[in-house]
Amino acid sequence: MRTIAAGLLLAALVSVAAVERAAAEIRLLQGTVRVGGKPAKDVVVWLPGESRAMTARVVLDQRNMAFIPRLLVVPVGTSVEMPNSDRVFHNVFSYHNGKRFDLGLYPAGTRKVVTFDQAGVSRIFCNIHPTMAAYVVAVPSTRYAVTDAEGRFAIDGVDQGAQPYAMWRAGADPQAGTLTIVTGQPVTIDWP
Repeated sequence: MRTIAAGLLLAALVSVAAVERAAAEIRLLQGTVRVGGKPAKDVVVWLPGESRAMTARVVLDQRNMAFIPRLLVVPVGTSVEMPNSDRVFHNVFSYHNGKRFDLGLYPAGTRKVVTFDQAGVSRIFCNIHPTMAAYVVAVPSTRYAVTDAEGRFAIDGVDQGAQPYAMWRAGADPQAGTLTIVTGQPVTIDWP
């Protein structure tokens, strides 16, 4: 009887340890986005789900008469600092989809803050310098990535199985679909 009980206890401990190891593993979704069969750079990919504002400092700088970075992705509710690091005045605004705002003129060395409190794409401009343009994409998720020059992306904390996703790129309407995710197997998404 003791041998059976000890065997059952050992099996239970091994089973619990296996479950804990599996839960502790980082489930990394890796993939590639292609447009017309070629890798697509600067595509925002996200899996809808839990969304909380970033607490770390997030910056969209104005430097050398350009916005840096040109593409910024944040979870909904995140506040973005917009410092003027140039030696001239700027007037940062967005009148299109996403967050609408106009920060007015502000001089070098100052900064303004905008909270992106709704999902969407904000096209950012300076009304004094028409060549300055950027995008801030506020997504309803903390699981997102931007593709690199080879179209690759990686998102942590993804469960196996069917997962809805959405994606956006400049000059195109957002797209959505479902991915079948298997641990360790990269996915390829072809932009329709």
